[in-house]
Amino acid sequence: MPHVEKGMAVGLFGGSFNPPHQGHALVAETALRRLGLDQLWWMVTPGNPLKDHKQLAPLAERIRMSEAIAPGPRIKVTAFEKRLGQSYTAKTLERVQALNRGVNFVWIMGADNLATFHKWQNWRKIACTFPIAVIDRPGSTLAYLSSRMAKTFDYARVDEEDAMTLPGRRAPAWTFIHGPRSALSSTALRTRTDLDKTIPQK
Repeated sequence: MPHVEKGMAVGLFGGSFNPPHQGHALVAETALRRLGLDQLWWMVTPGNPLKDHKQLAPLAERIRMSEAIAPGPRIKVTAFEKRLGQSYTAKTLERVQALNRGVNFVWIMGADNLATFHKWQNWRKIACTFPIAVIDRPGSTLAYLSSRMAKTFDYARVDEEDAMTLPGRRAPAWTFIHGPRSALSSTALRTRTDLDKTIPQK
């Protein structure tokens, strides 16, 4: 895990990043600025248990590509979950919490993940481990209100204007942050790459 000091505000931004793109960089940059973070850990996971791994690029390649687009020195690209032998977020956050007492962590996620968040293993435990910042993504601005997570933890929602206070709050606490959005998606980029491979070269 990257080095941190007690009292620091640190965002945890996990994903397959298969491949990483400017949409991911925009989410990270928005979280850093709007939450007043000292660091953001760009956590490249071994693989999402809810996704098909057939098209999953090697971990080292996804780390390299993530480092190439990470916006600024406060972004720390890491793949420590591989060493922990973990693929479930709830277990990862439990270890992060145990090994970094006194650090104010926030879980960062794109709004497009809210629709399936309730399918994650121990999703309620995740919401009760660290505060959560949901960053706007195309097509998800209004849909997040109907998500199971938003309904279940409606009482713990923090006004967007108070987003800067999120790192210091006790979970459960979450906020939705509006801002610039990128229409890029890893799925679309993989599909485009596959199509390029099938087009005969002239």
